[in-house]
Amino acid sequence: MNTMIVRSRVGADGVLRVAVPVGSAEADREMQVTIEPLPERRNEGAEYLAWLEKSGGRWMGDFERPPQGAFEERERF
Repeated sequence: MNTMIVRSRVGADGVLRVAVPVGSAEADREMQVTIEPLPERRNEGAEYLAWLEKSGGRWMGDFERPPQGAFEERERF
């Protein structure tokens, strides 16, 4: 059995239209199609943009790199 995943969206009329390309080698054979709703996804892109706009211009500190300490001397080969 070959599993093929084809994603499609239900139209405003409540009808799901799906075209499944199976190839001519499968002509004149019975097939079974299982319809399963996907879990709803959050619009993470919109959430990130809202957070970015809310936090933009809020930095009140200095943009300076603090001292990094002394460089470690290593043996040369």
